[in-house]
Amino acid sequence: MISEDGEMARLEPETVAGKATAESGVVLLDGPGGVAVAMTPEAARETGHSLIAAADQADFQPHDIVQETT
Repeated sequence: MISEDGEMARLEPETVAGKATAESGVVLLDGPGGVAVAMTPEAARETGHSLIAAADQADFQPHDIVQETT
């Protein structure tokens, strides 16, 4: 994400997972901080695959956040 001054903004990663549900043929994703997205089943499926692939890559990248454990 680029900030108003043209610099790369640092996003704080969310540690709370979103929750997906299905209603009337639409997939609803309720995320932390009030994020809500409605998707077709195909878009949700593609998003899920993309999220898993990105998470697998991120596991092997250096990071400086503390991950919460439950």
